[in-house]
Amino acid sequence: MRKLPQHLLEARDEAHRRNLGWIAYAEADIPVHSNEDPAGYTIPLHSHQRIQLLCVFSGVVAVATERGRWMIPPGHALLIPHHLEHSVEMLSDVSMRSVYLLPREGILADPQPVVLEVTDLARSLIIEAIRLREAPAGSRKLTLSLQLLMEEIASLKSRPLGLPFPPDRRLAALCRAYMAAPSANARLDTWAEALAMSRRTFTRFFLRETGVSFATWRQQASLFACLPKLAEGTPVTQIAMLAGYENVAAFTTMFRRLLGTSPRSYMKASMTR
Repeated sequence: MRKLPQHLLEARDEAHRRNLGWIAYAEADIPVHSNEDPAGYTIPLHSHQRIQLLCVFSGVVAVATERGRWMIPPGHALLIPHHLEHSVEMLSDVSMRSVYLLPREGILADPQPVVLEVTDLARSLIIEAIRLREAPAGSRKLTLSLQLLMEEIASLKSRPLGLPFPPDRRLAALCRAYMAAPSANARLDTWAEALAMSRRTFTRFFLRETGVSFATWRQQASLFACLPKLAEGTPVTQIAMLAGYENVAAFTTMFRRLLGTSPRSYMKASMTR
């Protein structure tokens, strides 16, 4: 990951501060905003009074909160609860759009961030809302577009792209090391030995610290590690080997189970969005 020059970093941070002020005092019922950010930039920890729907059009973004870490690939969005502090890391050059919503019933009342798969209709409506945001107050076309967008958001499918990180420092260190070098053959017993725990004690400890089983966490972590490389166009065979899978078929099975599509189909869809 490249590091941005200091002057570019300061300019980005200042633009972000201005954007926060604009969102806080926006008169629009549903403010919308677009961002184009380079790889290596991280939007510092912040929160919003409104719920944020952060939609990634291209590139891969990682959002971190005290509750965990979420990966948002192209064609997906993260629904971030209001008042939840979060940072946004650009794992590649990123084009994203944000829709800011008032809390209400349904999916918008969820207290936890959730990754949603963005439909073509939702994407088109967000683009149209961005285009019409300077329209006169009461613009019928903008009003109808936003109303339909709200209906579409309520029906978007969730995807298991959240990766909880444990508060325990020793376990967190093992998790970060795995993210840097994932392996489908990572053994629970090895991790238990590293923390001087029995298998049974470690199993309970891991579940308590992360909220998911070791096997589930390992699968999601492997997916996290490969998504930026897929977005960059790295061959699936190479990614499967880097993730520790003996063959592409096993990697594809894991990928399809978590994302609902094959790596090649995902890569093709990402390039055409």
